[in-house]
Amino acid sequence: MVSAVVNRGPWTGASGRMLVLGGGYSGRRFAAAVAATGMPVLISHRPGNDPLLGEGIRSVPFASELRPGIEPAALEGITHVLVTVPPGRDGRDPVLESLGASLAGLPLQWLGYLSTSGVYGDRGGAWVDESDTPTPGLPRSRARLACEQAWQASGLPLQVFRLPAIYGPGRCPFNGLRAGSSRLIHKPAQVFSRIHVDDITGALLHNLALPASQRPAVLNVADDRPCPSSETLGYAAHLLNCPLPEVESYRRIQDSLSPMARSFWSENRRTSNRRLCVELGYRLLYPSYREGFRASLQEEQALQRGAGCTSSGQTGAASG
Repeated sequence: MVSAVVNRGPWTGASGRMLVLGGGYSGRRFAAAVAATGMPVLISHRPGNDPLLGEGIRSVPFASELRPGIEPAALEGITHVLVTVPPGRDGRDPVLESLGASLAGLPLQWLGYLSTSGVYGDRGGAWVDESDTPTPGLPRSRARLACEQAWQASGLPLQVFRLPAIYGPGRCPFNGLRAGSSRLIHKPAQVFSRIHVDDITGALLHNLALPASQRPAVLNVADDRPCPSSETLGYAAHLLNCPLPEVESYRRIQDSLSPMARSFWSENRRTSNRRLCVELGYRLLYPSYREGFRASLQEEQALQRGAGCTSSGQTGAASG
């Protein structure tokens, strides 16, 4: 939750304005946390799709096909930028292509880029850290590495954050288990690293609190416990007190999976957070999926109760 991230962090905001490019899951959680410090936030959205946002957050249309993709007047006073937008279909970074010149003309103090630990490629289950040379195997990971390198060549005050699988409220296995659509797939020795969305925000804010000279150029953001997906699904079922589906062997069912699903199972690595948690001193809100799943379920249930109260109040007003 936003309050948990902001209240325990050392960063209390900054003068200037924050621009968040990409108003998706991670971008919106980060924007809300920054706004809670009192720093004005501008978050991008696709033209014609103006989202409902919280206090202290304004939206701005971003058209990546235009040069520039955001009206220059809207960028006045921007000092910090977070880019969450993935590579385009051509493998290029749509933000850098569209806004690179505009960003270069701003008095930027920090630019964060959310990348993927997929750039390390398959390591057969071994640990990877920031000193390892990226060897991406999947096309989308090769595109991510190319975008990282393009940003690094821009001369902007860049930090690259490499993320594994992201989860949090609405992004846990609960709905699939309730609907009976989850699959319990076993592949020997296969593990996945993951990170709660609020620990992405927490890690970003922690780095913003550091002097610029102490911010590493590249940083993994992952929790302490890489593990098989069968383990996380089992714990989610425990929290819901519902049965697990039958175990399926990956070898037997791999041909029935979509190409995208097979690509996730094709790589096996453990993403180290030593630089973040030991060297920089960040303390994870959710050291493993266990704490993270419990908190996510509680937040989902609170939202459902709130929606129910709102619905009841609206019905009563209408009938009265």
